[in-house]
Amino acid sequence: MSDYYEKVKVQLEQMKSSGEGAEKEEASTEPDEALVSSPPASVSPFQTVHSSCPTAARQNGSKTAVTGRNRSKSRSKLGKDERNSSYKQESEYALHETLVAANANVGKPHNRIDNERQMLQIQGTGKILQGKTETNGNTVIPNQRPKETKGFSHNKEDGNKVVKRRKPVTVDTSKAKTSMEALKLSIRQLKWKEFPVGRRSACDIYWHGVSFHDNDNIVSGQVNKFPGMIEMLRKINLSRAVRTMQELFPEEYNFYPRSWILPEEYQLFSTQIRLAKDSDASLKPTFIVKPDGGSQGDGIYLIRDPSDLRVIAGSQTKQSVVQEYIHKPLLIDKLKFDIRLYVLVKSLEPLEIYIAKEGLSRFCTEPYQEPSQKNLSHVFMHLTNYSLNIQSGNFVHSNSLSSGSKRTFSSVLYRLASKGVDIKKVWSDIISLVIKTVIALVPELKVYYQADIPPGKPGPSCFQILGFDILLMKNLKPVLLEVNANPSMRIEHEQEVSPGVFEYVPSPVDEEVKVGVIRDTLRLMDPAQRKPPVSNPEQQQEEMSVEVGSPEQGPGEGGVLPSLCLKQVFPKYTKQFSYLRTVERITALFLRFLGVKGNMRLGPTGFRTFIRNCKLSNSNLSMASVDILYIDITRRWSGMLPESRESGMGLQAFVEAFFYLAQRRFKSLSLREQVVSLLEVCEAQLENQVGGGPGGPLAEDSTSSARRSVSCSRTQPGRTPHPHYASTTSQALLAPQLYSPAVQRRASSQDYRLHQRLRPPQTHKASVDN
Repeated sequence: MSDYYEKVKVQLEQMKSSGEGAEKEEASTEPDEALVSSPPASVSPFQTVHSSCPTAARQNGSKTAVTGRNRSKSRSKLGKDERNSSYKQESEYALHETLVAANANVGKPHNRIDNERQMLQIQGTGKILQGKTETNGNTVIPNQRPKETKGFSHNKEDGNKVVKRRKPVTVDTSKAKTSMEALKLSIRQLKWKEFPVGRRSACDIYWHGVSFHDNDNIVSGQVNKFPGMIEMLRKINLSRAVRTMQELFPEEYNFYPRSWILPEEYQLFSTQIRLAKDSDASLKPTFIVKPDGGSQGDGIYLIRDPSDLRVIAGSQTKQSVVQEYIHKPLLIDKLKFDIRLYVLVKSLEPLEIYIAKEGLSRFCTEPYQEPSQKNLSHVFMHLTNYSLNIQSGNFVHSNSLSSGSKRTFSSVLYRLASKGVDIKKVWSDIISLVIKTVIALVPELKVYYQADIPPGKPGPSCFQILGFDILLMKNLKPVLLEVNANPSMRIEHEQEVSPGVFEYVPSPVDEEVKVGVIRDTLRLMDPAQRKPPVSNPEQQQEEMSVEVGSPEQGPGEGGVLPSLCLKQVFPKYTKQFSYLRTVERITALFLRFLGVKGNMRLGPTGFRTFIRNCKLSNSNLSMASVDILYIDITRRWSGMLPESRESGMGLQAFVEAFFYLAQRRFKSLSLREQVVSLLEVCEAQLENQVGGGPGGPLAEDSTSSARRSVSCSRTQPGRTPHPHYASTTSQALLAPQLYSPAVQRRASSQDYRLHQRLRPPQTHKASVDN
């Protein structure tokens, strides 16, 4: 047997020398061809059988003999070698077959690239496997993968480098609707996998065109819509959410025009306008009326007097919002314009907000004049809606990003900067407006979210792109017009190519802005890239600004994705805005006492439990008064929300009740201080219950509790309660002669009704305080 091995060794050495000569010759003629290289260390369990195979086999044979004596060591290093003699025979057979193949290929270049199939030998076993060879010099075995390289693929340029191999992200676009073209282009740029007709198995991302409920059968992944976002961004609900924040933070929320909700506040609106005109005869205000569920400028009109309202005429009353009209907007080329900015709400808990660095500027098509009775009906002069102005003969479709009736926002900023405008200040004010608006929406969104996806129930996570419509005043102050839950993501427009013949043609401005927003939203929502937000205290003090690129800047070249066009603004600037999240703390109390998962309304039992657990009842607020408070507020809000099918107290009604309780308990403070003080009382009581304090959760001296409540309820001279709940008989419950429970119920009911907000218009009761 030894003579046989010596003979094999001599013949293979000859073959090796001839093969090396052929390789050198081939390398000189084809320098660009990949050369033979040793297998990378990551695939060490496998050895490619080439000219040095006999030597390796001899080494393996010696290792097999050692393995027979040290079986345990052999298993940990080289695998199971239970039958050394059979393996030795297989090794000899392999050497014989290799020798035959080598003799047939003497003189040929022994290069891996030239061979379509190679033989692999597992160390320590002598087994020979066959597999295809790739151009990177690595041999792949069918249906088998080395353990060390599981989840990795080799770089084609360097066989020694490894990169992670990951499955492409899957996106269900079957419900995308109008955003299909931009979405397809974004997915193509990311090299992800699209499922335009849906998929039986779960996808990573589901892209809906309208609402969260476009597909109710999703139990995992991510959906690009939040439950309740459409409802919250209707004009009435948005106005109510911002109005609540204006009561607490009037200076911080002065970017939203004064609004009235019709028809329920028609009497209040008429009274306030009449009083304003009586005090100043020269005052001629203008108001804009917007239908609650309107979109694309449908149903919007201007009025100068409450009597001009169309929603009051006739038996059909349509819910609308009437707002003060901004009569001195910033003009460019004598045209009024607004800004459409795209904002990504990445999550609610924790709250993450991104704002696009680029937006759209949409221009009117008729030179602007201040509103008068003659031009109130000129929609092309006063309304900036794209869907309206595109019908004008003066609308200009442009292939440039800085001209036409629709331009990029950066082109407008560059033009303003050329006139000396502080662009950083403008961006800072816009970012502040966006963050404050989202903070106002979050409380109600959390209620919708837990109703559709209760804690502990399998369901998807959510994100959403919002369209903020912002108007710049002449003094460059931004004003919020509205927020769109489903901003248009079309990247083409309808154009008349011949008389009566229309077709959709690409819009360079839309594609420049919208494709980047969708693509980078997907990048941020990539399941492999999602990380918890990190708030850097050092960054929180920096100025709020967004770097804007050149107005003619194009997409990335060479297939490389450009940098993100979305800038994180929250939690980056948490320190500046965290104090505004007071209503979210009230929402946490509301959700705590809802009781039933999936419910959005608080029942009378839950409200009584809230009062009892927070220990808000005392001699001045009996449980009978609490019941009357609940009934009155719930009944009034049910009249204001006729479309609601659920019974009980919603979040907005609960917030009103909480404000009322805070004003009763802390009368000498401002409304904000009253609410914060009551929140601290409730949170402290609930924390003590969780901690299991002595005597149980409800153990407290009722006398001392009543004493503290009475002392906090005393009104200081010169102080009056918040005008929203102003009353001349607010001390009725403190009268010592009221001992009878029936008398107390009547007094408490009387006391609350004098504090309540404006009733629906059929009562014809009005107050001049908004």
